[in-house]
Amino acid sequence: MKIDEIENGYVLDHISAGKGMDVYYALGLDKLLCQVAIIQNAKSKKIGTKDIIKVNELIDLNFDVLGFIDPDITVNIIRNGKAEKRKLTLPKRVVNIVKCPNPRCISNSENIDYEFVLTDDKGTYRCIYCETKAN
Repeated sequence: MKIDEIENGYVLDHISAGKGMDVYYALGLDKLLCQVAIIQNAKSKKIGTKDIIKVNELIDLNFDVLGFIDPDITVNIIRNGKAEKRKLTLPKRVVNIVKCPNPRCISNSENIDYEFVLTDDKGTYRCIYCETKAN
């Protein structure tokens, strides 16, 4: 398998195995016209197996989405062939990344944003309307 070197773009590394497609759709990469490579179940000394996503263009990425889905993702920003690593943190608040799992929540019956806040340092997010835990 040959995937070309990136001159300008991103390499999203150390994605938990099986979460690569979640990241792909959550970031809206399916709607882009640039090259995107997804490598699933790659061997990793650090975590056993991992997914990797390469984007061959510098676009606006929502780092909060990445931190919410998998805060252990390493983001490599490539500019003119040189990589800069960026470590993610858990965002304090996320909007419209996931739906509230509570079918009775107002966010599921009204035309309002799905909002969740971080409630602990373990990555627990709760709906601001009904306090249901995000999945």
